[in-house]
Formats: sequence, C-alpha cells, structure tokens
Amino acid sequence: MMHAMDSERPISKTAKLTVADNPAEREMVVRVGPVSLPANADRTTVPQPPPLWLTIPFDGWLTAFHPTLTDAKERIFPDKLLRHVSFYDSARPDLICSNKEEAVFGAGAEMNDWPMIPGFGYRVRKGDRIRISTTFANPTAKNYPDVFLQVRVEYRLLSQSGAALKDIYPLWFSVTNCGESGYDLNPGESTKTGQFKLRYSGQLLGVEGGLRDWGRWLVLKNAQTNDTIATLEADLNSKGRVVSVPPQMFLDHGGVPLHSGDVIEVTDAYDNQTGKLIADGAMGVVVGYFVPDTESQLTVLPNQPRNAR
Repeated sequence: MMHAMDSERPISKTAKLTVADNPAEREMVVRVGPVSLPANADRTTVPQPPPLWLTIPFDGWLTAFHPTLTDAKERIFPDKLLRHVSFYDSARPDLICSNKEEAVFGAGAEMNDWPMIPGFGYRVRKGDRIRISTTFANPTAKNYPDVFLQVRVEYRLLSQSGAALKDIYPLWFSVTNCGESGYDLNPGESTKTGQFKLRYSGQLLGVEGGLRDWGRWLVLKNAQTNDTIATLEADLNSKGRVVSVPPQMFLDHGGVPLHSGDVIEVTDAYDNQTGKLIADGAMGVVVGYFVPDTESQLTVLPNQPRNAR
C-alpha cells in the first residue's frame, strides 16, 4: 500500500494509464496496464508500471474507491496478483509524516474496497495531479499475460446541488513509523509497533487495515488513554494468504475523538509458517478517515487546508 518503487525493478513498456470519466454516473474508471505476469513471478522480476499521473478533470470530492484486477475484456482475475497500489496527492505532504506525499487511496492483495462515507469526501480541484504507484506479482502456478488494475472512483462535483461535503484527511499509521511500510518477516510469530504523536484534534470516522500474507491482526490504540480504537482481524485462506481485512466505521458514534498531543500506537501480528525469513514480506498499516475540529489548525503544518489552495 505505501511502498516506494524499487529503482532496480524492471519497468513495463506496455503499462499505461487510461481514464474513462462518466459524469452522468459521477465516476471515473482508472486503469493501469496491461502487464504480463508469468507463473511464480515475484515483484522484483516482473516489469512494473512506471509512476503514472492522473489529472483531476473537475472541482469536487473523491468519495469512494473500488479496485479490481481484470483482463482487456474485464474478466476478473485473482486479487493476489496485486502487490500494492497507492494514489498520492503530489501537492500535499502526509498529515502525520511530512516526508511523504499524502496518500489518497491504497490497496494490496487484500484488495480493500473504500466505501463512500455519507457527507464526506476527499477534496480535489481541477488540474490536481495524482501519482499512481503500482506493483504486481504472481504467486500462482498460472500465467496471466494481460492484467489490468481497474479502480472505479466515485466523486461529487462542487457544482452539484445540495450541501457541500466535509473534507476528510487520510491518516496512515504504519508500524514502521514514517519509513517505508514494508519490512522483513521473520519465521514464526512476531509483532511490530509504531507510534505517532498527533498535532491536531478531530474525529476519526473509520479505519481500514493493510497486511501481507501470514498477517493475523492490527490494533490501533490511543496510548495516552490506553483505549483500543480498533482491532482489525485478517481473513486468511488455508495457505496463510490474506483474503481481506474488514474495515471498521464509527459513524454511529459520530467518530472517535482524537486530541492534539495524543500518542497513537499501531501494532501488527504475524505467524510466518514457512520456516524462513521473507524479505520485505510484512507490512502493518491502518488508514484512518480523519475530520479536523477546525481546518484552520492545519495551517501550522506543511499541509494547508484544501480550500486555501
């Protein structure tokens, strides 16, 4: 989900970005591909898409992301062919880790579907550039010569009638803190924890999690109050592969309050049953949907409120 492109990785000559905008349905279909994935190919041997750029064609809000893997005829392929994808707002540093670009959306082999949160959206302006970083792999015994990542992006226009949406800010809590999200996975059971001190107050509307194979669970905790915010348990198949990490929403309670100065702790748990170390085999990320109490407080950070851009 949050992993930099490896400079030594071969680059695909066929992978392109195509965008089909459907204003009547208020959605864009963003496609990356095609790439060829031979059987049992890991991410280091597969020619990967270069960084690709989506230029936003409207003023409004992105409200939902629905990823799938397909071929040219839109037949569905297994989710595990995706190593990760991240959409980065190239003009905005991350709210927690200012050394990173703000990640608008991310998914891995668990293929997280980011649902719409009624009344909220990610603010964008016409001409904004979103960098798309994608990595594929093929852990199966079957060849897949024509693979596309397809992300259906729902949106709301600023010019639409009705009340404007409230801006959400993605918060990415990684067990590696502000470093690269991937790390080596030792054999057997293990956990890893990262901590972040918040500099602003607001409401956490919901969370989603990202784990790799052999991942068991993620826990997000407020270390100041010792309160557990969320426990996200992975759904695994019989081979230890992560099928999904179901999200948790807090809308019924108006969100979980977070305060400036709170220390937020994220912990992952793995049980690597291969008997060997897996290089870059783990990650533990919880993504939160955050609404600040007042956007004016963000002016003290590298991030400026979107309405001021």
